[in-house]
Amino acid sequence: MKNSLINLSFKIAKKENRPALLTYTVAGDNTKKKSLEILKSISKYADICELGFPHNTPIADGGQIQTSSYRAIKNGIKINDVFSIVSKFKKIKKKKPIILMGYYNMIYQYNENRFIKKCKKSKVDGLIVVDLPYPENKTFASKCKKNDINFIQLISPTTSKKRLKKIIQDSHDMIYYISMLSTTGGKLKVSSKKILEEFEKIKNFNKSKNVVIGFGITEKTIKSLRKADGLVVGSAICKEITNSIKRRQNVVINVTNVVKSLKNKIK
Repeated sequence: MKNSLINLSFKIAKKENRPALLTYTVAGDNTKKKSLEILKSISKYADICELGFPHNTPIADGGQIQTSSYRAIKNGIKINDVFSIVSKFKKIKKKKPIILMGYYNMIYQYNENRFIKKCKKSKVDGLIVVDLPYPENKTFASKCKKNDINFIQLISPTTSKKRLKKIIQDSHDMIYYISMLSTTGGKLKVSSKKILEEFEKIKNFNKSKNVVIGFGITEKTIKSLRKADGLVVGSAICKEITNSIKRRQNVVINVTNVVKSLKNKIK
């Protein structure tokens, strides 16, 4: 998948001597229409957009993302609505990569092959399946690859060297490094220096793989991690959506300003 939009985004960011900025929002938060508007607006500053399937029993999602999920579920968002948001987005932003993030249980219930077909049809660029670890994900990952969909492997600080090697070998265009053992949006319990040391270790296995760092990244911490290939910000964005709704302010404008400010910090 040498010419994938995901790969291309990293190339552009590298040329500009900065990490790629990846944003995460929950599909349907706080309505289907609003969620698409947010996506369109923040994609001006984000290099890659991650869109989460709202889930009522999330594993690694912290409070901010859970709140977003509950809002979306309360508004009746279904799997097909998520695909429809992606399709509409891709009609306007053909070149902007979009990664869907969800849980395997949901894919399994929907039917694996039907799910992959639907991803391909709506032009999804990548998938993160939080609870489908390596090597259990090998079959699913190769199905994704056959359909030009990047399956994104997750690595954490406890991943052994032996396992790391295998995961990197089997990975597609992007690897997601979870910076610390906690849920998303937690305070950065580990120093940026330590996180970057781990990042370097992963990079040393294979320099050509794009490694992004996620968890605990905010406007305060993002600059100190700019040596990464990419940085994922989710909870800080979901928090802004929540605050804007509470204050009855314009969600789209406020969230876009947060993303713009994050982008400026890593330029």
